[in-house]
Amino acid sequence: MQTVIDDSLMSRRRSIETAGLISRSIGILSTGIYASGLTDYAPHDLSAGMELACWYGIVAMFLSNLVAYFARRRPGSRWYTPFSALQVALDTATIVGFVVISSLEYPQTTWPLLILTIAIAALRHRLVGALAAFTLTSTAFLLMVPDSPDHSFVIGIGFMIAVITGAQSAAYSKQLLTLQEARQALHHQANHDSLTGLPNRAQLAEYAAERTGSTLAVLLLDLNGFKQVNDVHGHAAGDLLLHEMGVRLNGVLNPGDLAGRLGGDEFLVLLPEADAAKAAQIGDRIRDVIRRPVDIGDGRQVTVGVSVGVALRAAGSDATLDALTAEADTAMYQDKRAPKLAA
Repeated sequence: MQTVIDDSLMSRRRSIETAGLISRSIGILSTGIYASGLTDYAPHDLSAGMELACWYGIVAMFLSNLVAYFARRRPGSRWYTPFSALQVALDTATIVGFVVISSLEYPQTTWPLLILTIAIAALRHRLVGALAAFTLTSTAFLLMVPDSPDHSFVIGIGFMIAVITGAQSAAYSKQLLTLQEARQALHHQANHDSLTGLPNRAQLAEYAAERTGSTLAVLLLDLNGFKQVNDVHGHAAGDLLLHEMGVRLNGVLNPGDLAGRLGGDEFLVLLPEADAAKAAQIGDRIRDVIRRPVDIGDGRQVTVGVSVGVALRAAGSDATLDALTAEADTAMYQDKRAPKLAA
């Protein structure tokens, strides 16, 4: 399932990276104090292996913080997941190295630190990440500290922590994804017509407002013969017809153009940066596709026409969408009466 990137997910990712930056900064400071031997926090005469582990850990945590910094700045980037995995790898290697060397050379009990790597992996990569971290840390401890009496604790507690934290993280991620999908569905419903799937008035108004002051062509469309389809074949057939009109409108527009439904059998098409020639060209395309027969089921077909009214806004003009729509509405009714006048 594709991950939906919205504000709530990006906020969660930023929180994770912030927590990582803070915790590693504390880790760098604590490790530096430990390696200095200036306090009772650590033995005054560290072995060469422990000194190496400490300085490697400081470097690894610093690199992880650099990655976290860039991941926090761009939580929606396609590189976020690889960056996250890299941080888990560096954190795991740092903690495993410290635990193994301290277990071999000092009487301190440090293996509970391995749980931290499992929790970090669970937070970032859910159950799969937690189990992978548990497998790596447990295997490393068993192989590299073979004489430790704590093997059963490392495996038992590590596995329980992996399952608990991984399952909780997976459940939270699933809940978050469900909420994201619900929010997107509500946003779509609020901005789109349920019958045709086209943008509604609100979305059209927002689209036009974003282009205030720029060149804009507005085409108002009104179907000819739609009422007869409803009267003869029923409203279900009329709904099928409207849906098909929405599909056809989207099919003839250029990238950046927008078609929406105002209601009933009226549609509005917005053409940014379009002049009269382009508006006329799009209008001709629309007339051509609208008049093609529409299959309404049971082998029945209906045909409708369309009247098109055009309004143009020049660059620098402050004409609103409502004003342009009213102008296009006047032109549309002139287009609708034109055949009768000709007759």
